[in-house]
Amino acid sequence: MVRRSVLAVLAVGAVVLGCVVVSTPAGSAQFPGANGKFAFHSHRDDPNGEIYTSNADGSGITRLTDNPAVDEFPAWSPDGTKIAFDSDRDGDFEIYVMNADGSNLIKLTNNAVDNYVPSWSPDGTKIIYEQAELGVDDIYVMNADGSNQINLTHDADSDWMPQWSPDGSKIAFSSNSDGDYEIYVMNSDGSNSVALTSNTARDRWPSWSPDGTKIVFERTAAGLGATREIYLMNADGSNQVNLTNNSVEDDHPVYSPDGTKISFERSTGRPNPYGIFTMNPDGSSVTPIISDSFDNSDQSWQSVAVVSPTTTTTTTVSVPVAPAFTG
Repeated sequence: MVRRSVLAVLAVGAVVLGCVVVSTPAGSAQFPGANGKFAFHSHRDDPNGEIYTSNADGSGITRLTDNPAVDEFPAWSPDGTKIAFDSDRDGDFEIYVMNADGSNLIKLTNNAVDNYVPSWSPDGTKIIYEQAELGVDDIYVMNADGSNQINLTHDADSDWMPQWSPDGSKIAFSSNSDGDYEIYVMNSDGSNSVALTSNTARDRWPSWSPDGTKIVFERTAAGLGATREIYLMNADGSNQVNLTNNSVEDDHPVYSPDGTKISFERSTGRPNPYGIFTMNPDGSSVTPIISDSFDNSDQSWQSVAVVSPTTTTTTTVSVPVAPAFTG
């Protein structure tokens, strides 16, 4: 509001406040956004394992499931309100979904085979997962309500651990089609499968960087005594770099939503438990997040929409001086 006076000049600041919401997909850890909570599997209350969440620094651990079955491999939905996971609570493994607080549990698959490792599409309309039957794993896709289940790989090889790319056009996965496990990528409809790695090692657990240009994965070299290590490569398979190089087991890497960290599991070897750690994308600054006397694994990093800081703009308006009244 501007006040006028015939005797004075007032400079009026018109203040404009704006809050800009950056529309970015939010969901599984490989999708871009701000770093939210971890969902993870732990044996801290149940020898078979339950699903928990925690803050990104490992604090605020909250139990979401409570039953004698195995509940594992949680995956956040794009809007951060739901978590998909697999469980053998009905006798074989099926894909379930629940609210982020553990309520409203729904079974999405219901068959006599095992279904594992769900991963959401960036738009939240579909879920990919692996299905095991007669010793062979294939990658399936279904609608987020469990309908329209389609086999994408339908071959005699085992295809594991599918992860959707941030733009939804590709799926990275691990396959033993060449005799040992390599990282592959295919179109989201299952076509045009291409090997990104080719060696005598076992390569598993691909995870996309939020910008889709990198894939981090786990590699176990051939031979007795080899340990699991974390590697990073370009999305076309080039420039493969070892990020960890030690005598402990480093497993199941996951990019953070903001791209500044990679989470992974570390153990000094069985029977010692796995803990959840983070490091920079160049392998530096390894930090324990959830590392205690319990097994903690299968971490999924929640993405949340990015909100920019509030900005303020001030404009000075000059009001003309009225001539003094002389009577």
